[in-house]
Amino acid sequence: MSSLRPPRNLGRRLDFEAGDAVLHHELLEEQAQSLGRAGRKVEAALAALREHPEGEGRLLLVKAAADAVWGFFVQREVMGLRDRAAVIAEYGIPREVLARLGAR
Repeated sequence: MSSLRPPRNLGRRLDFEAGDAVLHHELLEEQAQSLGRAGRKVEAALAALREHPEGEGRLLLVKAAADAVWGFFVQREVMGLRDRAAVIAEYGIPREVLARLGAR
């Protein structure tokens, strides 16, 4: 007497779907972590800029803040988050930093 077995390829299809879901979750997790790192970089750059309201080295701090903000905006846009006004208000990004974000 022989035993009845399910088709071998049935389990593979389910494994691929589960693998896709796991990969999708991991990609979303990495995007969130990357966005968080970029946001912390913006916060640190803006804090350094606020600590030096004028004087030597301020221009370098403005440039560093603009670079951090630009990278954060790019990261958000890649993720489909396009509302810059909310980010500018939330982080309190000064005009002198925004002025440096011209075409790159």
